[in-house]
Amino acid sequence: MLGIRGIVDLAQVDLAKILAVTNQKGGVGKTTTAVNLSACLAELGQRVLLIDLDPQGNATTGCGVVKRVALPTVYQILIGRSTIADTRLVTEFGFDVLPANRELAGAEIDLIDIAQREYRLRDALVGPRGEYDFVLLDCPPALNMLTVNGLVAADAVMIPMQCEYYALEGLTDLVATLKKVRGNLNPVLEIEGLLRTMFDPRSTLTQQVSRELEGHFGAKVYRTIIPRNVRLAEAPSYGKPVIAFDRSSKGAQAYLLLAEEILERRASARGRGASSGELGVAP
Repeated sequence: MLGIRGIVDLAQVDLAKILAVTNQKGGVGKTTTAVNLSACLAELGQRVLLIDLDPQGNATTGCGVVKRVALPTVYQILIGRSTIADTRLVTEFGFDVLPANRELAGAEIDLIDIAQREYRLRDALVGPRGEYDFVLLDCPPALNMLTVNGLVAADAVMIPMQCEYYALEGLTDLVATLKKVRGNLNPVLEIEGLLRTMFDPRSTLTQQVSRELEGHFGAKVYRTIIPRNVRLAEAPSYGKPVIAFDRSSKGAQAYLLLAEEILERRASARGRGASSGELGVAP
């Protein structure tokens, strides 16, 4: 097992950046972000693997994969009955996906008696991560064993959130959770950034919360803002990322800008060398 003792300095190795897209609050655009960012990074020439860790399988269907018949899935990987090489599917949008469906909900029970269960995904990624530039993990909106596997496997987390009052309270809880994971399971875990989603600039409260985020988290808040956009909401029903559904839409253009910003950040981080060793937020 890899475990904490098996962690290497990733700054010295050209491996995929593993980003867990997570928020314990549902309905904030996690899956929308995971699917569309995967497609936009692929559009910019990056090798991308999207891993669906949510038993709802929405990221899977958002890539045009019929989740009812998708076998094997992430479930088989976590319980040791399949490998990433045998499970990944090549989408028509330029990136690979590890699908999920309802059977993934059973992993919570099946993993109870498995040693080092928190490290199952990280161990499975040891070899395949060298084949990609980015691995994106679409985590479920709960702190369960699936999310823990995602956070332990990740180098950093991306937190999509709406600019509303309750989102700030939820963010405080999430940061506390990330600190616990970092302290006990994954000492290299960082916050990559906070992404403002479903943004409506006409709302005074939205503007106020946005300013508070920028004031408290500074450069951790992405410059790119994802607007509330009808085409973004429609694209999943066609099994397509928005860039393939309506490239000229505001949603597609926003995710392209986000992909470019992430590439800029990665280039800048490589120039600075290893990470700071901090989670990346104020206590």
